[in-house]
Amino acid sequence: MNTHTDVFLTQDGKAGAAGSPAPHESAALHVSGEASYVDDLPELQGTLHCALGLSGKAHAHISSINLDPVRQAPGVVAVLTASDIPGENNCGPVVHDDPVLADGVVRYVGQPVFAVVAHSHDAARRAARLAHIEYEDLPAILSPQQARSEQATVVPPMRMRRGDPEAAIASAPQRLSGSFACNGQEQFYLEGQISYAVPKEGHSLHLWCSTQHPSEMQAVLAHVLGWQAHQLQVECRRMGGGFGGKESQSALFACVAALCAVRLNQPVKLRLDRDDDFMITGKRHGFDYQYDVGFDQQGRILGLKLDMTLRAGHSADLSEAVATRAVCHVDNAYYIPHIDVQAVCGKTNTQSNTAFRGFGGPQGALLTEVLMDVIARKLELDPLDVRRANFYGINDRNTTPYGQTVADNVLYPLTDQLVADSQYQARRAAVSEFNRNSPVLKKGLALTPVKFGISFNVPAFNQAGALVHVYRDGSVLVNHGGTEMGQGLNTKVAQVTAAELGLDLACVRVTATDTSKIANTSATAASTGTDLNGKAAADAASRIRGRLAEFAAGRWGGTADSVVFAAGTVQVNGQHLPFAQVVDAAYWAQVQLWSEGFYATPGIQWDKQTMTGRPFYYFAYGAAVSEVMIDTLTGEWKLLRADLLHDVGRSINSAIDIGQIEGGFIQGMGWLTTEELCWNDQGRLTTHAPSTYKIPAVSDCPADFRVALFDKPNIKDTVHRSKAVGEPPLLLSFSVFNAIRDAVANARGAPGEPDLNAPATPEAILNALSGLPARSTA
Repeated sequence: MNTHTDVFLTQDGKAGAAGSPAPHESAALHVSGEASYVDDLPELQGTLHCALGLSGKAHAHISSINLDPVRQAPGVVAVLTASDIPGENNCGPVVHDDPVLADGVVRYVGQPVFAVVAHSHDAARRAARLAHIEYEDLPAILSPQQARSEQATVVPPMRMRRGDPEAAIASAPQRLSGSFACNGQEQFYLEGQISYAVPKEGHSLHLWCSTQHPSEMQAVLAHVLGWQAHQLQVECRRMGGGFGGKESQSALFACVAALCAVRLNQPVKLRLDRDDDFMITGKRHGFDYQYDVGFDQQGRILGLKLDMTLRAGHSADLSEAVATRAVCHVDNAYYIPHIDVQAVCGKTNTQSNTAFRGFGGPQGALLTEVLMDVIARKLELDPLDVRRANFYGINDRNTTPYGQTVADNVLYPLTDQLVADSQYQARRAAVSEFNRNSPVLKKGLALTPVKFGISFNVPAFNQAGALVHVYRDGSVLVNHGGTEMGQGLNTKVAQVTAAELGLDLACVRVTATDTSKIANTSATAASTGTDLNGKAAADAASRIRGRLAEFAAGRWGGTADSVVFAAGTVQVNGQHLPFAQVVDAAYWAQVQLWSEGFYATPGIQWDKQTMTGRPFYYFAYGAAVSEVMIDTLTGEWKLLRADLLHDVGRSINSAIDIGQIEGGFIQGMGWLTTEELCWNDQGRLTTHAPSTYKIPAVSDCPADFRVALFDKPNIKDTVHRSKAVGEPPLLLSFSVFNAIRDAVANARGAPGEPDLNAPATPEAILNALSGLPARSTA
């Protein structure tokens, strides 16, 4: 049935349907403190609290363990170890190599060894520190370089190759080789990891969990408890941030809470404090790179060989998928005819690293963006000219190294628009003039583009379901499989549903994600939340709309195809009837007023053996210009101005999209500049609190911050022709890092190549400055 609905009815934002910048559906609740998170749920009578006892060694046998002091501590009800797990002692999402509780051997400092349950959160935490554990040390691998040299990996190495890069590099007019590194990044979600498990009748359990993947939590709980999935209900109304850190790693805490609740037959809450969260959970993968690149006099890359080593941590977690996405994003916006990329997931005795916004894409693309500037300085060219020389083409030079055609390439018009809007050329000249006359303070300017692939490369993950109820009063309730972590997913799904039925946004409500309503859901990750769940909700709503159109035409005349749903009315055979009136009449006529919806992204294919296929449904594009100033005496720096132009297709909600672009940019800037993870020689993370780990603050945002949306609908059949916006904007922050390198490179008067890895902390900037050759006085 092809009934008509006005999709973009409310560009003025009054009604708030798709296409308008409606406020986040929980905005008022957020600022008033009324938004309910897991820890805000009223605790049921008899609720107990759980804390974890952690390993003090990076790699060791547990030779003896005395938990009697823990059991005897005030308020303690029970202490559980690995031997108390009735099912499989594993919470690894892919490879079953990640124990819930250590069993005989510890593999990193901070690994949970036992769980203590007490009458209060404070009592449990205090008791967890009282265990007496003796260890026999085992050899520990504490760096990715050591892991590579010892061939210690969590999954087999992977390789993507096209052409003959060795020959292309050897015959190239210019050649550079070297190394680079970027550190990891803590997700630092404002709401920490938390699970609240409540036993129910008939050997069942209800778990409230701050997680991006309720269905995976349900599955892993079933394995650990030895139960079936239908005995377990997992619910998540909202998260206080996730950023990938709650995709797989919420599982350990869900499992422990559930295990304790089932064992004691009482509700149990497990809430981590910030230090334990840092010590236990994985981060963004740090990368080490070795490169060899050949290029011509215009800076066009002719061949590239790249070895990447990841700090995977002690278990596989999602490292294989992260490495795959990194390999597939090394090209970023550029056609590289001959290329050989290898990735090794190094096994280290540190936290098991995991998903983080961008999921390896930023680490893959960063190296190439750094190389563009290195090549430009080598040839004494404007880096923008080098980038343009390497851009993917439209009709040729448009195939990625993994074999996918780059369709809908908007790099050229998008870059041209940003160059004009940001006054790039004039400002580049002004920066050079400033540096000539400023002996201490130096400026840098950089423009970096983004091409980011959207989809899970495992085809089965690209599916979603939704359930839509229309009540007799005309109000609508939606449930879908995505999770809300502040990104505005529920708002967009509500807007899409409202548009499909021609209703005001106030008529639509989205309920908590719940495995008892939508089953077998994918993680809310890979920027696919709206693409998948929005399409599923639209499918469900359109089914209801079709039934209502058939009914209305039968009752009031005309044809179903001519029925219009708009502005809260149903326009049928010349009449404008209130939507609620038609719905109520349909109820009395026994018309089904609820429907399920489903969506599966078409055309995704991937061969992980050959590293070829079509892993992405489409690409999102963007570009940014950043201008920074550094103090050559202290290494301090400041972002003066940022101009961002990003491609979101036809925006469903421009206010939310701009907020995501701003947030992603600042978070990426933090990764590349202020956020530094440090481990000591015993494998202990020493930056495990806000006192030692520095995320960007309000003062780090540029005073001049300009964000615009590139106006071009998606050529793919996405929900309302929009594009994903969660992850791609993080890569716009490369412009900040490259601008700092630009300032450092020109600090001594003549351009030099700085030895500056990420993050570019003040200490790192000072070290890079000291390594530059002094300006010649001859």
